[in-house]
Amino acid sequence: MAWGRKKKGGRKEPVFGLAAALSDLRLSPEDRIPGGGDDRPKKSARRKADDFDDDDDELPPEPKPRAARSAAKRKSKPRGSLPIGRMFYWGAVLGLWGAIAAVGLIVWVGAHLPAIQSLEIPKRPPTIQITGSDGSVIAIRGEMPGANVALKDLPPYLPKAFIAIEDRRFYSHFGIDPWGILRAAIANVLHRGVSQGGSTLTQQLAKNLFLTQERTFQRKLQEVELALWLERKHSKNEILELYLNRVYFGSGAYGVEAAAQRYFGKSAKHVTIAEAAMLAGLVKSPSRLAPNRNPEGAEARAKTVLAAMAEAKFITEAQAQASIGHPSYNVKPVGAGTVNYVADWIGEVLDDLVGQIDQSVVVETSIDPKLQAVAEAAVIDELAAKSVKFNVSQGALVAMSPDGAVRAMVGGRNYSESQYNRAVTAKRQPGSAFKPFVYLTAIESGLTPETVRQDAPLDIKGWKPENYTHQYFGPVTLTQALAMSLNTVAVRLGLEVGPKNVVRTAHRLGISSKLDANASIALGTSEVSVVELVGAYAPFANGGLGVSPHVVTKIRTLEGKVLYARQADQLGQVIDPQYVGMMNTMMQETLLSGTAHKAELPGWQAAGKTGTSQDFRDAWFIGYTSNLVTGVWLGNDDSSPTKKATGGGLPVEVWTRFMKAAHQGVTPAPLPASTPPGLLTTIAQAVAPAPAPIAPNSPQPAIGRPAPMRASASTRPVASSGLGLDGWLVDRLFGR
Repeated sequence: MAWGRKKKGGRKEPVFGLAAALSDLRLSPEDRIPGGGDDRPKKSARRKADDFDDDDDELPPEPKPRAARSAAKRKSKPRGSLPIGRMFYWGAVLGLWGAIAAVGLIVWVGAHLPAIQSLEIPKRPPTIQITGSDGSVIAIRGEMPGANVALKDLPPYLPKAFIAIEDRRFYSHFGIDPWGILRAAIANVLHRGVSQGGSTLTQQLAKNLFLTQERTFQRKLQEVELALWLERKHSKNEILELYLNRVYFGSGAYGVEAAAQRYFGKSAKHVTIAEAAMLAGLVKSPSRLAPNRNPEGAEARAKTVLAAMAEAKFITEAQAQASIGHPSYNVKPVGAGTVNYVADWIGEVLDDLVGQIDQSVVVETSIDPKLQAVAEAAVIDELAAKSVKFNVSQGALVAMSPDGAVRAMVGGRNYSESQYNRAVTAKRQPGSAFKPFVYLTAIESGLTPETVRQDAPLDIKGWKPENYTHQYFGPVTLTQALAMSLNTVAVRLGLEVGPKNVVRTAHRLGISSKLDANASIALGTSEVSVVELVGAYAPFANGGLGVSPHVVTKIRTLEGKVLYARQADQLGQVIDPQYVGMMNTMMQETLLSGTAHKAELPGWQAAGKTGTSQDFRDAWFIGYTSNLVTGVWLGNDDSSPTKKATGGGLPVEVWTRFMKAAHQGVTPAPLPASTPPGLLTTIAQAVAPAPAPIAPNSPQPAIGRPAPMRASASTRPVASSGLGLDGWLVDRLFGR
């Protein structure tokens, strides 16, 4: 409302009083409240209101509401012009922010890579190539990289096979292939899964050289950046050559040369079109398509590669069809045999010999591949034929020359099923195979093979060791007692010379395991490994010299630099030669008429000792000639009892089969300082006075009570006239 408004052209003096104040009060259009609530001053309306007389009944028209005016304005503008503008505007904004985000992501990914300027093509991982005594490769540990092959030395269809199936536009893209990525994305969407990949050969090389195999978005972006870097630093042919020499082909083979040698037994320079197609097809899934594991899958994939090569005009349709129709695959089998137990053992000792391996090396060994094959067949065939009958599931064999060089080793019946080395790692009770150390201690204390001891029941504070047959033969010579594996005599001798002295003798000859110096040590109750027991028998075969069982003779680099060369053992004489002769004479009798009488080795002097542990859990035979010392163990990994498998049974059969093959073509030589068995024993026994019988319950040295022990397998050959062992032999010789 207008209160006391001033008019133009004159001055108006104020008038006081209520009547005077109300006399000029009028309602003008300005005092009306518009419908839209617009409170802005309307100058034009104010001027028009002043032009009307007070007596004029006609008022100016009311202004339209604001909402109505806005609607009118919108009707006057062209339809659709504003949304298009906004679309362009927001598109530009979003594009700018997207570009900023992409640059930021690339910078972040690059920050997690090593400095590009410091990146170098990494060296190949070290490989341990293990050769036999004849120079042939018997095993490979680590990755198997072949020698680098120049691209120009390969047949032209070999690299083209990889290009055809992996990266058709290799020579036209700049490290990444947008069209390939788009094609792979469409295919994956249509198949609702990952059916194709869009990685180029350069990207695959970057991944193999610098990155892990994990499937993450970050790793993929790193792969792209490294691919761009490789394309900038290297030419296309250099990248292709690097790729062919580094890509993985399965079965431990890296590079086309290693793969060609692994699968075809030839150089990559000489592969056929069909073989080249198979190699190119392996890259997709080397483990699944390796021809030594999945020949059908490898061949099917090779056909796909041949079709791609023909489509790309790298080969003709006729060449593709000829290769498909007549594949020339000649896959070289990969050995997973028992020689791998040897390779594992070598891997365990390498650090001690040359330290950490940081370069590829060749390890020359004493293993004879022919003997290794014979040993493997002997153990596996025997178990296959009789494992069920005797409830025996595992076996081990170690054969070494008298100087301790291992010539063959079988650590189990099937390496692919169990890599546990029962020849080196496992420790089992040797049973009576430990008795030679007791008898040697007795011989060194002044007894002789003709010395007589009593075979009779024995009670040591409640422990009553028994013979296997539960029979007792009264007075017997040490030779007879050892040949027949009489437990009571062995225990008596052990107590006579002292268990501690028996332990010292065993350790002196090469046993490294802990041995308990008690009465039962004479029956082999302390556990040992096959390799150390065989090594402890070696002094009997070489004249009394101590040896250290070994398999590595030399270690050198691929360039020929010698890193290690084994020196001869310096353990010296551990057994006096005269005692060696006595022990050999006694242990020959074991094979001639004792517990190992089934062992046959025509033309050779052989000696040894059987062993069977408590409850028939372990069956042993360690036998030797002047040429070879061989030990065999059979039993179960869980130490469960067998069905009366004894040392004179299955182990002797395995030993005989192996030793016959091992000695073919070798000139026989006698055992050191041995004498013909039996005859001298009989003569000496005839002139020697009989010893006083030992009472079964005679006092014995105070020794802790050992656990009950079942005797080893033994049978005493007795002539019809009731003569003893030597009498039986003389009867056989002279017809008495």
